[in-house]
Amino acid sequence: MAMVGRRGELQALRGWVDEARAGHGRLVLCTGEAGIGKTRLAQEVAGVALAQGAAVAWGRCAETEGAPAYWPWRQVLRSLGLDADQVLTGDDRFKLLEQVTDEVRRAAGDHGLVVILDDVHRGDEPSLLVLRQLAGHLANLRVLVLATARESTGLGDLSAAERLDLHALAATEVAGQLSPATTDPELAATVYDVTGGNPLFVRELARAIADGSWRPNEPPPRSVREIVRTRLDRASDDCRRLVQAAAIVGRDFGLRTVAATMQRPVDDCLPLVDEATTLGFVDRLDQDFRFVHALTRDAVEASLSTTERTTLHRAVATALEADPETNLAAIASHHAVLAQYGDGTTARMWMVRAAEDAVRRLAYEEGVRLYRQALTTRPLDPPECCAILIALGKAAYLAGDLRACCEAAVDAAAAAQNPEEAAEAALVLEAVPDPTINATAKRLCEQALALDVDPALRARLLSLRSHLAFYDGEQTRLDAISSEALELARASRDDRALADALRARQEACPGPEGRTERLTLAAEMLDLAKRTSDPRAEMWGAIWRLDALIESGRLAAAAEELPRLRVAVDRLGGPVAAWHHDRIAACIAQARGLYAEAAVLARRGFDRMRPIEPAPATGAYFALQMALAGHVGPSEEIRRFAEQPFTPPPRFVTLSLLSRAHLLLCTNSPEQAAASYRQAGPIDTWSLPAFFVLPAYVYATLACLGLGRYDDLAVLLDRLQPFRGEHAVGNGVAYMGPTELAIGRAGAALGRLDTAVDDLTTAVELAETAGAAGFVAEAQYHLASTLFTRHRPGDHDRARSSATEAARLVDMLGMTAYAERTEVLVARLNGGEEHGLSARELEVAGLVAEGLTNRQIAERLVISERTAQNHVQHILTKLGFATRSQIAAWSSRR
Repeated sequence: MAMVGRRGELQALRGWVDEARAGHGRLVLCTGEAGIGKTRLAQEVAGVALAQGAAVAWGRCAETEGAPAYWPWRQVLRSLGLDADQVLTGDDRFKLLEQVTDEVRRAAGDHGLVVILDDVHRGDEPSLLVLRQLAGHLANLRVLVLATARESTGLGDLSAAERLDLHALAATEVAGQLSPATTDPELAATVYDVTGGNPLFVRELARAIADGSWRPNEPPPRSVREIVRTRLDRASDDCRRLVQAAAIVGRDFGLRTVAATMQRPVDDCLPLVDEATTLGFVDRLDQDFRFVHALTRDAVEASLSTTERTTLHRAVATALEADPETNLAAIASHHAVLAQYGDGTTARMWMVRAAEDAVRRLAYEEGVRLYRQALTTRPLDPPECCAILIALGKAAYLAGDLRACCEAAVDAAAAAQNPEEAAEAALVLEAVPDPTINATAKRLCEQALALDVDPALRARLLSLRSHLAFYDGEQTRLDAISSEALELARASRDDRALADALRARQEACPGPEGRTERLTLAAEMLDLAKRTSDPRAEMWGAIWRLDALIESGRLAAAAEELPRLRVAVDRLGGPVAAWHHDRIAACIAQARGLYAEAAVLARRGFDRMRPIEPAPATGAYFALQMALAGHVGPSEEIRRFAEQPFTPPPRFVTLSLLSRAHLLLCTNSPEQAAASYRQAGPIDTWSLPAFFVLPAYVYATLACLGLGRYDDLAVLLDRLQPFRGEHAVGNGVAYMGPTELAIGRAGAALGRLDTAVDDLTTAVELAETAGAAGFVAEAQYHLASTLFTRHRPGDHDRARSSATEAARLVDMLGMTAYAERTEVLVARLNGGEEHGLSARELEVAGLVAEGLTNRQIAERLVISERTAQNHVQHILTKLGFATRSQIAAWSSRR
């Protein structure tokens, strides 16, 4: 039957199919009430795509609970000839999502692919995660994804989707759909009034008119359910029982399962399912069958009495238990119905088994749902309740739902009947950037520590308490707590407790003074990993070694050891582990001048971690982007990022303000940079994370250089002295060069030219030894500039040599932030034009010498503040200066 009333929608979809086949895919979300024709429209689009040579893959979300996780994508993959179990298996959910995207890309080939996801409002959260991941790549794929849903609420962020909202048919379109069942205009008007233009209801009434089960002189049925029930009465007794059993199995059903439910041979059921198909209840779907519409299945189920319904649920559950491992979720769903009318013990057992299976399959949200459902069954004694709550909390943590994790831990602690249960409840939580969750974790941890627990559990609790103290900035307590935890763990010979205690102790050893102990802890953790084959222990040991190597300027050695971390991360799986690899790999690449590689790695890590823990993900990405901006200039993304509000964890507020001030200077926004720096408060009030003290001082130094805050610069110069010989990097996030580079630049700005020359010379040597080519170029440039300013005998030739080397490296590495200023400096040293400033720039330089701000310069010259800001930046670049005070001094000398 031709489709009626959807000409505009079909035309739009045909155009999108064409665009997808040309390499510009998209996601289309088609919404509308039940029976409005969403699936029918999808079938038409499938036909269009197949006629054009594109492939088509269907995935249908289950209308009832009990489908395995990723159910619609399993169908899509199978229809593409792929092993769904192989694609949707692994230890890393982010990698799993990427793998689905890669398989869809390959399946599209040169001719395109249309993926149809039916009824996504019923999709499980893991399936929706796959859809959101794929949606982000569609613009460059030969793939059109058409998803149908009754409504878009509850589907998460699908903001990139095109929307098609289907509405009821008009009266003339209803008349067209009724033909040839009837051409009576009065009857068509009656049908229109009864159905409201819903195509499914119209179709069912047309069928009823054609087979004589409804006549115009009879009262019209009030719903599709009445029509279906009337047709069900006309079926044979055996066919009716088969259809009712199938309705309990689900909208999609296999004949073997229905036959086992009825306790009849499959061959006996073949004529019955043929009868059901003829009567319009079901359609054949590959090897299985499907009710023609969800409302049809609902109507059949509604025809059952409570006794009949529960009897069938029990029979279906028994049939599925013949192959329990592949039907855990379905078995649990049928027992959940039975639990409403009796003992829930059996249902709970299946729910917990299904939840454990879902978590193993990385469908953490489904695991959370099933654990929560298990908690509703009765009777439920406190020990079992506590165990389920602990499992629920761990699944919620893996799903990134820290609030649910916290609530489960609190409830588990309340249900605990002994010290061991209380300890395990407290250990559900981990230290996170959220202070409210940490406060709860601290309370549960201290309550458990007050109980008499075995040494291994106590070591783990002390380790957690130490982590919480680290996040709270209680650095003075860390040494005692972490030392006690490590001593207990070693004595207990419990490997899990030892791993926790080593992590806690590592946090108590920040900065250069703690590096030797951190390397010892890393070796012990790697020994533990080798003894236990524990990839998590191997990951942490490798991370600590890499952090120490980068911090000591051994970048080549760090790059050589990076594959060890990659192996551990691949074994461990999960987006958090992958993020650790990406952020460290990005840091090493950035330090070595591999800027494009660093940007790709940082972005990938950010995308992995942002949905789980946005604060550390954003902080690490922000830091790496700032480091890149200093050498290659700010990207458009980081410009937007700098303008957006960002609320860091409490311990990182000051660090964030100082680094943001530096970034805003990189984006040529000095007024906003000054405001960010002022918000950090006086230097003596700064509160800095223990592992980020040196990077924070470097960010502040760069900010003060750009803002002309020389009093603060002098204080910072003193605070940097203890860090001589070190490299500014915090926890493998972003490398900011040898400390002498910041010291030398600060000294030059303060007029301490002799010491600045010495420090910048040392900075060049340290950066060369480290293999930090970009920082060699930066140090050479500032050394040349300082020598040129000092102008002693021999300084000019030495400055020319340094500037030439800086220019060579800048060109080789693509350091656009230094390209123009280095070129100008080389020209000046080779006897070129003295300054290269335009008349307007000379005028602006004079106003800077008068002490005017950009706003005041703009008012004096009747130009925009942005234009004045650009003039100042061009002057800095052309003269090779870093601060406005240098412009003022130069202009005054002229």
